[in-house]
Amino acid sequence: MKLVIQGKNIDITDPIRSYVEEKINKAVSHFQSFITEVDVHLSVARNPRIHDTQIAEVTVYANGSVIRAEESSENLYASLDLVADKLSRKLRKYKEKRQNISHERPQTDSYTPELIGSLVNDQVPELPKAVIRRKYFAMPPMSVEEALEHLEMVDHDFFVFYNQDTHAINVIYERNHGGFGLIQPRPQTNGHTGRPAPHKSQATPSRSHS
Repeated sequence: MKLVIQGKNIDITDPIRSYVEEKINKAVSHFQSFITEVDVHLSVARNPRIHDTQIAEVTVYANGSVIRAEESSENLYASLDLVADKLSRKLRKYKEKRQNISHERPQTDSYTPELIGSLVNDQVPELPKAVIRRKYFAMPPMSVEEALEHLEMVDHDFFVFYNQDTHAINVIYERNHGGFGLIQPRPQTNGHTGRPAPHKSQATPSRSHS
């Protein structure tokens, strides 16, 4: 298992590194058979308005899946304690689902409109102005129910996946007022998006010569 430790606005000292290795190794000790890499990102928020400034984020790559946990507090070591406990619970839940997937896998047509919710068009993501963190991950085909399970695992507000029913990239996300939303491409008609084609300008008739 590969363990990567990074820091932002903080120096990764030997005591911090040792504590991270101790807490993470303990959290994943029963799950190393399916874990390939663990990324730990420690940061300090430089914002006086934020009360909990010591942030610990852990991302686990396991059999093509991503499990993520994040916690913050006024003390970095306390944040590491919290995130290690949270990660252990998520890994236990993931392992149980993997063990029961053969006979408890949900049907692809079992979800209802109440589960998905409606599309919210006025949500605008805020991107970093200077640096954009790039993340790459496998995108195997899955159902909406499976994508919803992954959304709970990554601890994010949204999850991008390849919909096995529509054969298109979809985004499932948590709605501000509860429930979940699904963003998907508009169905195409004859290779077009359904918009009327622009009118072609008529050619100017040639003048006859006497």
